[in-house]
Amino acid sequence: MNIADEYVCNRKEDNMEFNYSYRLIKSDYRGIPVYGIEIERKDYIGIKNINIERDKVTMISFEKDKAEDILKKLYQNQLSPIHLVDIIGCYADEFSYEADYRNYSEKIN
Repeated sequence: MNIADEYVCNRKEDNMEFNYSYRLIKSDYRGIPVYGIEIERKDYIGIKNINIERDKVTMISFEKDKAEDILKKLYQNQLSPIHLVDIIGCYADEFSYEADYRNYSEKIN
């Protein structure tokens, strides 16, 4: 898995600071590049890191632009990693269908 792109933002609330990282990740599926998304949130009080939340969906699309568009929307809305799967699960399901279709097409041809 490689990081293809990353967006970072910070949010402050009372005495807490939340640092978000939104990453476009690239990996291989049967020798074909696939793109996914990882979100990480680090919570700080002062300079002390008190919590880290991280989640990822490794396969969202064969198309980098499509995955990057989704990543930008998540970044703009400061989605928490806790809700990542809830929000983009349908894209992962769509990818699964597309991958199965490609495998089926390869077997026929």
